[in-house]
Amino acid sequence: MAHKFHQSFEQIRIFKSLVRWTVILLPVSVSIGSVVAFFLWLLNAATHFRFQYPWLLYFLPLIGLLIHFIYKFCGKTSEKGNNLILEEVHTPGEGIPKRMAPIVLASTVLTHLFGGSAGREGTAVQIGGSLAQMFSKWFKLNAQETSILLTAGIAAGFGAVFGTPLTGAIFALEVLAIGRIQYYAVFPCLVASLVGDLTVSAWQIHHTTYRIDTLDIPNLFETYFSLNILLMVKVVVASIAFGLASLLFAQLIHRLRKFFLNFISHTWLIPIIGGIVIILLTVILGKPDYLGLGVDTIYPGATTIPSAFTAGGADTWSWLWKTIYTAFTLSTGFKGGEVTPLFYIGATFGNVLSILLNAPVSLFAALGFIAVFAGATNTPLACTIMGVELFGGEYLIYFAIACYTAYFFSGHCGIYSAQKTAIPKGKPYHREID
Repeated sequence: MAHKFHQSFEQIRIFKSLVRWTVILLPVSVSIGSVVAFFLWLLNAATHFRFQYPWLLYFLPLIGLLIHFIYKFCGKTSEKGNNLILEEVHTPGEGIPKRMAPIVLASTVLTHLFGGSAGREGTAVQIGGSLAQMFSKWFKLNAQETSILLTAGIAAGFGAVFGTPLTGAIFALEVLAIGRIQYYAVFPCLVASLVGDLTVSAWQIHHTTYRIDTLDIPNLFETYFSLNILLMVKVVVASIAFGLASLLFAQLIHRLRKFFLNFISHTWLIPIIGGIVIILLTVILGKPDYLGLGVDTIYPGATTIPSAFTAGGADTWSWLWKTIYTAFTLSTGFKGGEVTPLFYIGATFGNVLSILLNAPVSLFAALGFIAVFAGATNTPLACTIMGVELFGGEYLIYFAIACYTAYFFSGHCGIYSAQKTAIPKGKPYHREID
């Protein structure tokens, strides 16, 4: 009888805890979703304004200089970006400044308005972290609760900016440490990501949709296996390449940033150099395809993420040019994020590999889309789920194979330097459980 009473009491305690967190999370997530919706609206307006006035690109060095001084005089620790949020989750310190959200929002919009090659997830995550920290102080949460709320803020920002609530929740739990998922915040992350995404939808902000064409390829081994073994082998081969592309992207950003800081004593020159490099590359290549997000089409026939899902929708080296553009943009102080460029790199690389491997174009573009992201962020589970949320569940097994293969072949160098390694790749951690 005492045991049953204890169990009932435990369920009541859990229920009260879930209700409390829901009450805390609702205003936090609605606020994050609303700011992210405003950010996405501004970003879309800035992108199409640049399309209308392409000469804005030539002011990119000056805008980089402006962003540099904004962070120097107003940003304080905000310059660390996503890494600051991860550090605060791991080891609470001085906290995340309130100014992080407005500064990164304005800087990202300026970066895209003038042609920088960057993403948007970094901004959304920083918005989520900054607002979560602010609410944590209002609610007078302790250090452990603040860590949970910051993780939920990451989930809300990520889920809201891409329209993938389940991915946002898992990403926030998985990105903190390689090889370990932090389940202690699973409920707050799920609620925050879902509410954040619903809030963006309520503001009538729509996300880009993608579609995988129906596969029509023979299965030579269908008598013995339900899966197409030949296609699966091709997926593995392509995914190894996706993992190496992730490694190249992360290494190039880190090494360029280190190079500029070591060899240029006047740091205000770094964004000017970065802007000039982007301008020169665009003039040399003679097309603006690798500027901005790479989602919308500036002219008929431009290489974009959606175009990569069709035959002939990407050039042979589109993925490499986008890697170079984004590395120079982000390593020289411009703001945004890495994830959407990773989508571009993966989708265009998948398009190219599909031709070399005689494989379905749209499927391999989708696999590259999520696998390069998985390798660069070390979040294979979240990216597998993203494949389902964006492309449907029919090819789930191929999504998983691609994401986990890329994850292992990308090594331990990810785009987030504050990401810890809990369990090294390829070295299972054995522990006796009492």
